[in-house]
Amino acid sequence: MVSLGFNYRLTDIACALGLNQLEKLEANLARRREIAARYTAAFRSVPRVIPPSVRSNVNHAWHLYPIRLDLSKLSADRGQIFRALRGENIGVNVHYIPVHLHSYYRERFGYKGGEYPVAEDAYERLISLPMFHGMSDQDVEDVIAAVHKIFSAPITDEIATAGD
Repeated sequence: MVSLGFNYRLTDIACALGLNQLEKLEANLARRREIAARYTAAFRSVPRVIPPSVRSNVNHAWHLYPIRLDLSKLSADRGQIFRALRGENIGVNVHYIPVHLHSYYRERFGYKGGEYPVAEDAYERLISLPMFHGMSDQDVEDVIAAVHKIFSAPITDEIATAGD
């Protein structure tokens, strides 16, 4: 983010697309919830991975599926795990950089790394796995298999530098 501001205006075309997507909302959410349930069931037993948890009274939309890395049990950092999963052709991502680390806030308010250690620690432990309603069952199985491969074996230098 470079400057502060908002623009919530939608074009007519964006509105038409949005109305069309609303008709598919429940089916798309159901598919995301199905994928999330499969991921969670598959990752509960994976060492060094902490899947997200949801309170029983919450109906989660699963915009993202972030896994938390148990860095105390890993010899690799998030970047190495990220590259290893990308090396397995899994489209992982890192989301939500702490606000104080964005250039706008660093330059305007003088924020520096280390000022909000809890936010920075959470950021360094999270990787988002692919999550979209159009994923095939095989796509989901490929993600699960790659996570099991990377995390169930010792994290070696070979795995940690995959894709470099």
